[in-house]
Amino acid sequence: MRHSLLVRLVASTVLIAVCSIVATAWLAARSTSGEIRHQQGQTLASDARINDALLGYAASHPRWDGVEDTVRDLARRNDRRIALATEGGTRIADSATGRPPLPARASAVVDPLAVDVSLVPGAATDRIDARAVGPFRLPDSERVRLRKEVDAQAACGLRRGLRPGTVVVGPGGRPYIRDDGQSARTTGADPQRPRVGTLTGPSTCAVDPSGMPRASRTPGPTATEKRALKQLAALVTTCMHRRVDVGLDETGKPTAPASAAECLAGARRTQLKPYVAPAALLYIGSPEDRTPRIDPYGIAGVTAVILGLAVAISVLVATRLVRPVRAVTAAARRMRAGDGSARVRVRAKGEVGELGAAFNEMSEHLDRMERQRKAMVSDVSHELRTPLANILGWLEAAQDGVAELDPALTASLVEEATLLRHIVDDLQQITLADAGRLRLHPEPVDAVDLVKQIATVHRAAAAAAGLTLTTEVRGSLPLDADPARLRQAVGNLISNAIRYTPAGGRVTLRAYADGGDVLIEVADTGPGIAPEHLPYVFDRFWRAEKSRSRQTGGSGLGLAIVRHLAEAHGGSATVRSEPGRGATFVLRLTGRTETA
Repeated sequence: MRHSLLVRLVASTVLIAVCSIVATAWLAARSTSGEIRHQQGQTLASDARINDALLGYAASHPRWDGVEDTVRDLARRNDRRIALATEGGTRIADSATGRPPLPARASAVVDPLAVDVSLVPGAATDRIDARAVGPFRLPDSERVRLRKEVDAQAACGLRRGLRPGTVVVGPGGRPYIRDDGQSARTTGADPQRPRVGTLTGPSTCAVDPSGMPRASRTPGPTATEKRALKQLAALVTTCMHRRVDVGLDETGKPTAPASAAECLAGARRTQLKPYVAPAALLYIGSPEDRTPRIDPYGIAGVTAVILGLAVAISVLVATRLVRPVRAVTAAARRMRAGDGSARVRVRAKGEVGELGAAFNEMSEHLDRMERQRKAMVSDVSHELRTPLANILGWLEAAQDGVAELDPALTASLVEEATLLRHIVDDLQQITLADAGRLRLHPEPVDAVDLVKQIATVHRAAAAAAGLTLTTEVRGSLPLDADPARLRQAVGNLISNAIRYTPAGGRVTLRAYADGGDVLIEVADTGPGIAPEHLPYVFDRFWRAEKSRSRQTGGSGLGLAIVRHLAEAHGGSATVRSEPGRGATFVLRLTGRTETA
């Protein structure tokens, strides 16, 4: 199949189409993927900023009243449509004019007590926004006092050569010192982190016995923080069913032992709920459609490459197809000019190879037929010339008085004339067979009786040649055939066997059934036929011995007539032989099925 012309043409077309599709898809993906990734990155960053801003608003306001201005400002700065709605579907705020329908799906839930970690990857483990401080928010007076203490600690450390830090204010207003390059911790309790009110050094700016400066005391909880801690501790104790120590870390975030982490998170949500806005659905509209940037020069280049590839493949396939066709054309013209040896060198396979092989077979057949035609003309001329020369010579001799036209000479002349008529009759039968006009008169015939009759007729000729003619038949072998033509065919085979079998040999005539066919065989014990001669045995005027003497062969038409007669009956004529072991000629005829 891979050498088939159809398969190659289809494969070439598919290859070109696939290359075009792949190139087009690759170009489109390459032209738009960068823009899409850029837009997706901008969209995610924008969504995170919007969500963070609204979370900050919700963490610092107990209601959503007044969020409209914030929503519009965020929409303007991010070039997006932003809408907020309650979980029941009531619209809280919308940056779009005309109040169009909300998108079918919310982008996120804005809830400072349950932060969406997909938009806030660094959220605390309890998912409570750090800006939600509720009752821990310090008044201005306490903020000023704590700030003075922290500033004094930072100045003391700087005078004593401690590593300098930065004073940072936590979400609730509590200031603390953060080491440069370190971020404040806002997660749960850390046993290694100082808690508010824990002594880590003397209260004054002093040094230890080795001369190194000592850390100062972390400012203790304010009155506001104490009240909030008392309330929170009560909630945690109720959850744990035992008293739990609840404190603050240096940023002002409540802490508790790790075993009470879940109860602390639940207690904080209960405590903070009145101070933060309720959860709301956030809708963020798609950004404006932007036409991806496409490189026209890239498209032109890829198109040129595809065109060049298509042309190259087409030229290659066409060249491989045209080359053998041109070779066949050239050989055909040589044949027309009279060169019978014109052949095509077959290299390709598939339909093109079959075309070359068929042309070579046709050329060889025509060359053989031409040689046979010339040989036939020569043979016919020779076969007719010999008896005609004999007849003419004896008649001229009798006319001149040289020979006496006695009964013996007359019989010889009659024999020569009979031979002429036989040759003419054979040629006529060959001509009728070639033209498809060989007439048969089929009738029910028993092959066994027919074989016995033919053996009886030729037994005398076999005895005269010193041969034994036997038959091997049994039963009944009915068939529909022309008995005269069939006798002629079998008689030709027997005559041929008698002619080529040396004296003392044997000729056997057999008839038997083979399935639904009747086989008639004529076997001899002659010299046999060489393998290279077997394909030409049934050709007209063919002789293994090229001598034209009638003592070594007949006219060369007998076996050709046998084949035509067998084919006219719908059968076949074949031969099998080995040199030195005789030859067996087989007529295969279709038997007749007898009905009751």
